[in-house]
Amino acid sequence: MTIKPFVIMQLRPETEAADEEFESLVRRAELSREQVRRIRLDQEDLSAEIDLGAISGVIVGGGPGCVSDPPDQKTPLEARIEAQILGLMPRIIAENVPFLGCCYGIGILGKHLGAPVSKDWHGEPIGPITCTRRPESAGDPLLDGLPEQFTALVGHKEALDALPPGAVHLLEGTRCPIQMLRVGHAYATQFHPEADGKSFALRIRVYRDKGYFHPDEADRLLAACADISTDLSGRILSNFTRHYARPD
Repeated sequence: MTIKPFVIMQLRPETEAADEEFESLVRRAELSREQVRRIRLDQEDLSAEIDLGAISGVIVGGGPGCVSDPPDQKTPLEARIEAQILGLMPRIIAENVPFLGCCYGIGILGKHLGAPVSKDWHGEPIGPITCTRRPESAGDPLLDGLPEQFTALVGHKEALDALPPGAVHLLEGTRCPIQMLRVGHAYATQFHPEADGKSFALRIRVYRDKGYFHPDEADRLLAACADISTDLSGRILSNFTRHYARPD
């Protein structure tokens, strides 16, 4: 079936990490290159309005920026990337465009909807966590076929302190409670549904000096992530694209 493309919008300015993330998102979303449009916000701007009626949905990846950082602590590039994606969110929500934000994407969605975002949950270590389905997740199409608990990988400096108004809490974690939510057709995860141990090995190397962990911990974190299976968390991406694909 020929479908309207999914936009994969990336917030990472580090090319090696961005390229790996893009490949992982496409693979786990079970899309072909012809079915996606890639936008790197460090290299493109959204001054030309995107025709949201011509796409199936938007997937937003992670990145080193934090919406909770004070403006004077953001680099000009981080501020520009954040302003661009936040500037698009009103249209995405108002036009009911399917949206899936991964890690940084949950901060973007939360900030747009007025939820408090902070670094109070920085205590969640980089590595595997157990996601537990909440009763509200019953029947949700993105969690179709997933068990009550499954493993995912996390690596973040901020998180939501509370749900946005009108949001449904779908998955919870032990140390960082809000791991997945839904508002209308907009979803976001705190974890990385696209990532496996190989993904995190690269990101631990690329971001070892970005404040996620002490650089001396890199080898320990690599070992902790190496053999983790995240196939189940990856189904969220394929469920998203399968459910929201629109014929062209």
